[in-house]
Amino acid sequence: MDAEPEHDWPQAVDVLNEDGRSGIVLLCEHASNHMPARYHGLGLEAPHLQRHIAWDIGAAAVTRRLSAQLDAPAFLSNYSRLLIDLNRPLGSEGSIPVRSEDTDIPGNAGMDDAERARRAAVMFTPFHDEVARHLDIRQAAGRSTKIVTIHSFTPVFLGESRPWHAGVLFDRATKLGEGILDGLRLDPSLNVAPNVPYVISGDADYAVPIHGDQRGIEAALVEIRQDLLASEAGIDEWAGRMAAALVGLDEART
Repeated sequence: MDAEPEHDWPQAVDVLNEDGRSGIVLLCEHASNHMPARYHGLGLEAPHLQRHIAWDIGAAAVTRRLSAQLDAPAFLSNYSRLLIDLNRPLGSEGSIPVRSEDTDIPGNAGMDDAERARRAAVMFTPFHDEVARHLDIRQAAGRSTKIVTIHSFTPVFLGESRPWHAGVLFDRATKLGEGILDGLRLDPSLNVAPNVPYVISGDADYAVPIHGDQRGIEAALVEIRQDLLASEAGIDEWAGRMAAALVGLDEART
């Protein structure tokens, strides 16, 4: 690994605005489709690495804009979810997928324990350790904290159309989740709903149950349909919508 280009192995996480005054902490676990050259694209043709299977298209840009608009800290991943998914528990079926949507991932098939441990040590653990460190500091200082993690989803999944513009996923944080939905519903043209197109599960999610619910911190995951984030105008529009929905829930501002 040391002989490879340094830029091929970035730090696991980009931390933005860590000292921001907002009570909202933003996460973006699927921010990047970066894959070091040694993995040879996991045996996939290059166009596959631009698809949703490799990252959440548009999510990083929305997160960066939100961080600036809310004066909020943000934590963004720097590796593709195909190498290891930061929002799946280690060892779970989705952690290092051998198939994603309708696509086999040859480079993940038959992986040995040493490579699994290497990816966890380089990509997964440092990201979540940094988030946990930040949350520890906030809790020790008695700072207001709510976690909002930003994702995007495909408009069609395995042939099934998804009509929602956005979904808000939550388990214990009903007040936060419903509050975000209420803010988005101020635009009557939007089709938004709770716990679509997925639901939070301890077996298949990490950030909300581990960093949020287990700590007693309100945490929600926002899914925005990725075709709505296909342009700079769409990204700006959704960052603005999310900022408007979140500012009234930010106790650090009240």
